[in-house]
Amino acid sequence: MGENRFVYMDHAATTFIKPEVVETMLPFLKEHFGNPSSLYSIGREGKEAVETAREKLAKALGAEPEEIYFTSGGTESDNWAVKGTAFTRRKKGKHIITTPIEHHAVLYPCEYLETQGFDVTYLPVDTYGLVDPAQLEAAIREDTILISIMYANNEIGTIEPVSEIGKIAREHEIPFHTDAVQAIGNIPLDMQGKDKDVDMLSLSSHKFYGPKGIGALYIKEGTEIDNYMHGGAQERGKRAGTENVAGIAGMGKAIELATVNIEEHSEKIKKMRNRLMAGILEIPSCRLNGHPEKRLSGNLNFSFEYIEGESLLLMLDQMGICSSTGSACSSGSLDPSHVLSAIGVPPEIAQGSLRLTLGDANSEEDIDYVLDVLPEVVGKLRAISPFYKPASVCEK
Repeated sequence: MGENRFVYMDHAATTFIKPEVVETMLPFLKEHFGNPSSLYSIGREGKEAVETAREKLAKALGAEPEEIYFTSGGTESDNWAVKGTAFTRRKKGKHIITTPIEHHAVLYPCEYLETQGFDVTYLPVDTYGLVDPAQLEAAIREDTILISIMYANNEIGTIEPVSEIGKIAREHEIPFHTDAVQAIGNIPLDMQGKDKDVDMLSLSSHKFYGPKGIGALYIKEGTEIDNYMHGGAQERGKRAGTENVAGIAGMGKAIELATVNIEEHSEKIKKMRNRLMAGILEIPSCRLNGHPEKRLSGNLNFSFEYIEGESLLLMLDQMGICSSTGSACSSGSLDPSHVLSAIGVPPEIAQGSLRLTLGDANSEEDIDYVLDVLPEVVGKLRAISPFYKPASVCEK
């Protein structure tokens, strides 16, 4: 296998903070520590940093600064979009459309709303995880008040037809929310162009080399939505709580860096991903999960038959490779991935899943190392499996 090295391939779970981001944050952790609601100078400096970051996010999204609201992260943004829209529009109807492959930050609020008298349609996806816009339109009812479908899936990387979905939602005058946590920094977004029919969009800083604990919700001007946090008058009265100035400043710098030359950066990551994918698919009895082409540039998700995913992760960790079986938020669960189940992967195969997500921490040498290590690790695990029978063809 060669000498052990450290390889981080779990960028979908979180990313490192870039040095430029840390430098942007430091003044607001030290000398400029004032509350941005204060009138004295160190408070005003904080307020200016918040508004500068808001402008950077708006520019990156093709939005207006007044449409950006800071939150504690993607989970809060999703909860606010789903529950805030549902409660403010419940007199107009109680029907919500989403999918079974959403992040739990959307699924669990929907389940909660079902206990409050709302009706949720979980629109099926195909074997690649794609939503059929025609099926979506057919599911719309007179009492439909929200459509929430993610931009790109965090586990299998499939990119949804957001523009088509948004157009349908707009034609039926239904608010459309998309969880774009995995899309930011990987896909160019434009709320004035191809994404103009999106009414709400969630993002999280630590997915694009910014700090944890800070995110944002884009809310198109004129969108009806209840306040999620009540208290002070921060965020134009819509989201109370003293602003996380250092986090917000860092997020502004991070999105600025993540969206410059995005196509070139994505192509570089995609090139490494494709080489890694081709090599892994040489391993017998494995399958690629998600769409082979309509997927995030850095995302790979495989299922290896006759092995258990947690054992695979532990052995890879011993070799210095950081990976996951799916969503980091579900790492404590022993149940098969809800995403893999939704695309028809049998439970016994889904249990042997591996997600490798590439990013700025990776190099071509990392690809070489994983392709050297992974086949041997899979082989060792299968050697102790009573169910494995050698196969010569890998399912693609």
